[in-house]
Amino acid sequence: MSSSHSRRLFGWLSYAFASEVFVVVSLTLFLPICLEQFARDNGFLDPDHTKPCMSAPGGDTASTETRCSVKIGWLWIDSASFSLYVYSISVALQALTVISMGSIADRPTTRKPLLLSFALVGASAAILFLFLSSSSPLWILSAVFAICANVGFGASVVAMNAYLPSLARESPEVIKALDKSPTSPDVTPSIDLDADHALFSDPESVSAPLLGVEAMPNHQSPARKAYVAALSRATSRISSQGIASGYGAGILLLLLALVPVTQMHGSTFSLRLAIGLSGIWWMLFSIPAAIWLPGAPAHAYGGNDDKWTIGSEVVAAWKRLGVMLRWSEMMRLQHTFRYLAAWFLLSDGFTTITSTAILFGKTTLHMDNSSLVLIGAITPTAGILGSLFFPALQRRCGWSNLHVLVLLVVLVSCIPAYGCLGFVPFIRRMRVGGLTTPGEMFGLAVYFGFAYGAFQSYARACYAEMIPPREAARWYVRSRLALFPNSSSFVGPLIVGLIADSTGNIRYAFFFLVVMVWLAVPVLSSVDVEQGRIDAQSYTVERVQGTGSDARNVHTDGTR
Repeated sequence: MSSSHSRRLFGWLSYAFASEVFVVVSLTLFLPICLEQFARDNGFLDPDHTKPCMSAPGGDTASTETRCSVKIGWLWIDSASFSLYVYSISVALQALTVISMGSIADRPTTRKPLLLSFALVGASAAILFLFLSSSSPLWILSAVFAICANVGFGASVVAMNAYLPSLARESPEVIKALDKSPTSPDVTPSIDLDADHALFSDPESVSAPLLGVEAMPNHQSPARKAYVAALSRATSRISSQGIASGYGAGILLLLLALVPVTQMHGSTFSLRLAIGLSGIWWMLFSIPAAIWLPGAPAHAYGGNDDKWTIGSEVVAAWKRLGVMLRWSEMMRLQHTFRYLAAWFLLSDGFTTITSTAILFGKTTLHMDNSSLVLIGAITPTAGILGSLFFPALQRRCGWSNLHVLVLLVVLVSCIPAYGCLGFVPFIRRMRVGGLTTPGEMFGLAVYFGFAYGAFQSYARACYAEMIPPREAARWYVRSRLALFPNSSSFVGPLIVGLIADSTGNIRYAFFFLVVMVWLAVPVLSSVDVEQGRIDAQSYTVERVQGTGSDARNVHTDGTR
């Protein structure tokens, strides 16, 4: 492994180590609990809304059996729904942000500054929770801080994920596979995909394509098949390492946070402390990424990098989105778009499962915050094991990334289906099964984490194989319509919040989650990753040669 590749890889993993802590500690655990607690501390018991949900300021909950609502404007909102609505709004704004920044993130000169800037915004917003008390008249700012933190995280991860294709392409096993038959008749010279830019002339270019530039094996040849297999394995391996690194950091901080949460009996301050610590961790461990992740020289865009403005690039990004959503474009990359359609349902459904389960445990099973934190630590621990186990299983069974992904989707879908059993009279009379006891939450935490940890890495790896070369950041941004975990989930939390508000029972949301996840299975099964890879390569060649519809909008200076 070359020293330059090692530095880039360590820089990439260090940002996963820094930022995933916010997801593991705050986004999926403490933020839902803390926002619900902020609403509960300022809410009143249904149905008359005269008795505070808390017996006294800073006291214990007056009744965990009675529904608690808080007044926002002229609406009374269930305390659990408040958390879900805030999350839904944050993801919707995150999607708008990352689509707008797509063109800027595609520029090697701005990708790293963009990543670090949004990391600073997100980490700072998390740290501000340390200074906001739930008894403050400004308690509603907790929603603003949560929104800013999630937007900062999502936008920074767009830039982070854009490094994955080039990291996989330059990994030792992929280079070895490409170099095995450099003069073989099976290997044909590739088209110069960078005729109008100098991106590929720099081996450190973060926009370099997944498939090689100097030579590209013919897609029918054994040489190409060996290269593609090595590339697929490298992509999933690096992605899994990132997930494992982030989960490991999250577990460590969760265990540290468990001490004050337990000592303070799950007080609101202990929840704010955990969120603030995740922000501090995020900020501190982003420093190695700032040092090791590569920037790019100004000539990376053909010497014309000074001819753009933020406003023009934002407008260009939305124009590109309009072009991308044309039916003709979808047909040219139909397997990539099928994957994105399935991903919209999966990322929304799976992330909503996480937040719904935490709020279900708190408001329906009446679990204390210490138990919920312990569950939060168990889930990523199992996630690390899963992200390491399934690649080994894949190698043993010879499965593709997509086959493993479909298996993981089926496994995770069993969780909301199990929760639906809680409505069966026989199960309810037994008072065990169907997620009716706190003990079941611990078992499901192990099961969910084991599958979900691997799911995240395989989902990212599959997508990386089907995006057009040279457009990694742009297509990771485009996937934010259906984004990566925790990033397209604005429909799910919104609907679950409405279900909880209208029925007074969040368990009904499990039916919705089962349907959402299972709708994605046939779509995902229809995806052909190999054909998607070929289509993506052809798409880039057509654009550079000026034969594609998107190419007609490309100016000589690299803008549109």
